[in-house]
Amino acid sequence: MLIRLYRYGLAFARAHILLFGAVKFLSGLVIGIGLGIYILPILTAETGLEQAELTQIRDSAMVSGDFRRDLPGSDFLHWGEGRIFVRANQIWLEGRLAPGPDYRLYLTPSFVDSKAGFQAIKQDSVQVGPIRAFENFSLPVPAGIDAPSWPALVIWCERFSMFITAARLD
Repeated sequence: MLIRLYRYGLAFARAHILLFGAVKFLSGLVIGIGLGIYILPILTAETGLEQAELTQIRDSAMVSGDFRRDLPGSDFLHWGEGRIFVRANQIWLEGRLAPGPDYRLYLTPSFVDSKAGFQAIKQDSVQVGPIRAFENFSLPVPAGIDAPSWPALVIWCERFSMFITAARLD
């Protein structure tokens, strides 16, 4: 009985060994690609502004706001904290963001605190640019955009359509 069971198991394994190998390989490939998409931007992230630079430009801000971790649309993987500053030609953060791929900064016509809220106003918002540093980032404001006149901004992950954080500007 035991020998017959052993032979059956061996025959089954031989017949399906390629299938098992293919499933194992494809599973590893999918996991590897997924991790690569998420981790590569983190590994290639730029360094943000130094504390001396932040101190030097802080007084030139025309408006500012606060990112908080406790927004309804934020979670333990998607968050921002710190103070965001805006002047006519530059927007910068004195704080941190949860690392992730393909973050974009948007100026928005109203404050929103969730994915659904931002998707409802995204067409009326203006993309300032990609965020390439997760701490103390700085972005130039494109020509023709009056950044200080917008009441709020949002950080959004384009790749996964995820809300990261938002701030009211005053």
